[in-house]
Amino acid sequence: MSTGRYTAINVAQKFTLFSEQWTPKVVAEMNDYQFKIVRLKGDFIWHVHADTDEAFLVLDGELRIDFRDGNVLLQQGELFVVPRGVEHKPYAESEVKLMLIEPRGVLNTGGETGERTAQNDVWI
Repeated sequence: MSTGRYTAINVAQKFTLFSEQWTPKVVAEMNDYQFKIVRLKGDFIWHVHADTDEAFLVLDGELRIDFRDGNVLLQQGELFVVPRGVEHKPYAESEVKLMLIEPRGVLNTGGETGERTAQNDVWI
């Protein structure tokens, strides 16, 4: 039970509020870090975050993160941190629900811009 200003964030409920793919939504902030939820399906673009690490926590489904020299496969409940400066490309055969943890202001496409670049700092 929540009282007053202390309210839990129901991540499953937040996922019911949107259906679009590849558009991270902020659900919480801690210091300068944002917790973003996102639905993914299909192939993303190769990109890099030059100044920050990026954490992927799979909440539902299976996510593959490709690197130029290999890949990592993440199942539900698994976490992986892509180190800063490492080029990567997420891929999901079927829809994946995941949480991204990264500093405020980080674009989902790193230094690249295009049709996959999502609006930043969208709260849900």
